[in-house]
Parts: sequence; structure tokens; C-alpha cells
Amino acid sequence: MTKELLTLRNLRLSLATPNGALNAVRGVDLNLSEGETLCLVGESGCGKSMTAMSIMGLSPKGAQIETDRFDILGHEMAGKPQKAWAKLRGRGLSMIFQDPMTSLNPTLPIGRQLTEGVRQTEGLSRKAAEARAVELLDRVGIARAAQRLAQYPHQFSGGQRQRLMIAMALMSRPRFLIADEPTTALDVTIQAQILRLLAELQHDLGLGLLLITHDLGVVAAIADRVAVMYAGRIVEEGRAATVFGASEHPYTAGLMAAIPVPGRTPRGTPLPAIPGRVPGLIGPQTGCAFASRCARAEAVCTTVSPPCHDLSEHRVECHLPMRAMAQSIQSEERPQ
Repeated sequence: MTKELLTLRNLRLSLATPNGALNAVRGVDLNLSEGETLCLVGESGCGKSMTAMSIMGLSPKGAQIETDRFDILGHEMAGKPQKAWAKLRGRGLSMIFQDPMTSLNPTLPIGRQLTEGVRQTEGLSRKAAEARAVELLDRVGIARAAQRLAQYPHQFSGGQRQRLMIAMALMSRPRFLIADEPTTALDVTIQAQILRLLAELQHDLGLGLLLITHDLGVVAAIADRVAVMYAGRIVEEGRAATVFGASEHPYTAGLMAAIPVPGRTPRGTPLPAIPGRVPGLIGPQTGCAFASRCARAEAVCTTVSPPCHDLSEHRVECHLPMRAMAQSIQSEERPQ
């Protein structure tokens, strides 16, 4: 039986600003099972990374967090002290951060950076910890691993530094791995290599993988399920093939329409764009956050929060989801 690694219900996170509370995450629900890859997608500023940092127990200082349920690896973590979070991060929960150069210490050899954590949390000897580090560096494709433990981050290429971050995240042998934009700033060839490596590791080790990205091409290559985030909310979630092939939310449909199709989109043709601007997140939100940008919006969309429709393992927060609208029209047209 597949184990549930994450059950998150109604996560809210706000930050105090001179103009009022900035509601970065406004009621997020997420589930992740063992061996599953869930991609959390959305544009910059929608709350993806803040959600990931909350799951890691690394929210910004002063952040106000509320949740109805916050179960990670069988532990209810709502309101737990940092000592409990540190224990969980050391054994079972790990993260690959977005920028290796700001995550790796430039003044320490990578061998020490890889082994320091597990020596403290698991009490491993230096020799045992270095043996595990060499094994993982080999696994992620770093040649001459044993010799390179003495080298510093600047002696590795961008793609190699990202591989170092993956190896470091796996040192604690986690069951639940979060990867926040792991291919940002890498060229296309290296991106493909990193994604292939993550997919292989996830399959071989049975990891639950939460991948944070804004790149729908990445999602198509690796995801089992997709959660689409907009203005601090999950607006659509389901199997990747379903969300890509039959988008229900107009925001998701707009994202999909903006992707050029090789062989079909003529060179030089302007790509479709979603009109308008993302709403501000300071203060309360009235109605649907996407209403001002939605061509299908009606009066109710601007005044009432959208309901969540469950459509065969595919859920969408919208007053007028496409399938529900089609079913309604068919019912009205059906002879009485």
C-alpha cells in the first residue's frame, strides 16, 4: 500500500508589511504519496516557493502560518518548534534549493558540506559519511568523486553544482524530496540531464518528489500530477495528462495556449498572452483572483469565492469550469 508523505489542508501564510498583511499563501491543499512526482506550477510571485519553504519549516522570520492539517511523514507539524523540524529535515525530508551558488558555502570543501549534516544527525564517522558522499556523487554523475571531495564549489561547473545539491539533499536518505526550480539558469542540454537524473533517482529510490517550477515543459517531462497555483491558491490539480489535455481553469488554459507547438506555430507568430495583471496580495481577496483577466468571468466571479469542483480525480476552483459548463448546457438542451 502506498504511503502518504504529505497531507496539507488550508495552509495560509502572511507577512507583515507597512501597507498591511501580504497574504502569500491563501489556503493551499496538497497531497503527495510515496513514489509520486507532483509538480507545483505557476508564474513568479504566485506562492510556490513560499509553500515549499513552509513545508520545510523554513518560512521567513515573522511569517504568520495557519493550517487545518499539516502532516508530513506521519507527523503533525503544525505549531511544532524548530527542534522538531530540524529532526524531520535530517531524517526523511530534504530539499534541493534554487541557486547552488547561494546554497553552497564557497569557503568550505564540498566533502565537508556533504557530510556535516549526516555526521550530526546520524552520528556517522567521517569515513562512513565520506563513503556515502562518494557513492552519491558517483550516482549523480560526478567523475572522480573521491578526489573531488577536497575541492571547492567554484571548481565545479553550473550543472555539476546542481548535481552536488542533489547529492547533498540525498545524503540523509530522505523519503520526501522538494526541488525548487532545480533547472533555473542552466542551458537546455544540462536541464534535460538534471531532469532525467531526478526522474531516475525518484524511480530507483521510491522518493516522493515535489517539484516547484514555472516551466510547463519540465512538468510534461516528469510529473505524475500537476497543481497549478495562482495568487496564492491552487486553482487546478490533477493527473498531468488530464490537466494538460483538458484544462478546466481559464488560467491553466491560458498558460497552455501560450506554449508554441513545434511544427504548428509559424515562426514569428505572436504567442497568445493572458491580458491584465496579477492582483496584489495585500489585504483580503474578494471573489476570484483571476476574474479581472478572465474572458468568461461573470458578476458572481468578482464577488463570491469560487467553489472547488471534483471532476474524476481532477479538481478545479472556478465558478465556470469548462466541463461543468458543457454539462450544464447539455442538460438545458436535453428534451424534457
